[in-house]
Amino acid sequence: MELEHFHCKTSLRVRTYEVDWQGIVHNTVYLLYCEIGRVEYLKSIGADLDLNKINSSHRVVLSRNEIDYLSPAYFDMEIDVYTRIPEIGNSSFIFEGLLLNASTNAFIAKNRAVHVWLQKKTGLPMRVPDSFRLLVRNYEGEHLKER
Repeated sequence: MELEHFHCKTSLRVRTYEVDWQGIVHNTVYLLYCEIGRVEYLKSIGADLDLNKINSSHRVVLSRNEIDYLSPAYFDMEIDVYTRIPEIGNSSFIFEGLLLNASTNAFIAKNRAVHVWLQKKTGLPMRVPDSFRLLVRNYEGEHLKER
């Protein structure tokens, strides 16, 4: 994951309830930060996030979520969340996320999340819609791999 390939950046600050008894951000919270980045990414590419429309014909589900913890985050630390979609397959697409300490640019964590597009009625995988492919292609440019 090369930082220069990420066009979407979201900043957030660690809150008190996200810190565990060791004084660092609890391991599960990093995944929430990545989810915040994914939602902001979808907004930035112009994807329709109206849940009533999304849930009417299809569903997008998370099928795999990997995270590598590289350094701890602490209370009140500002974190930059970088997000991108590097690859779209037939029925799935991949989000990548990087969490960096905003003041030092030190890497905190990296995330790879696979999402699958499903037909609402059958629950079976369906082709990623061309409209979504186009939004991502226009945003990511030459760095997007499509199958």
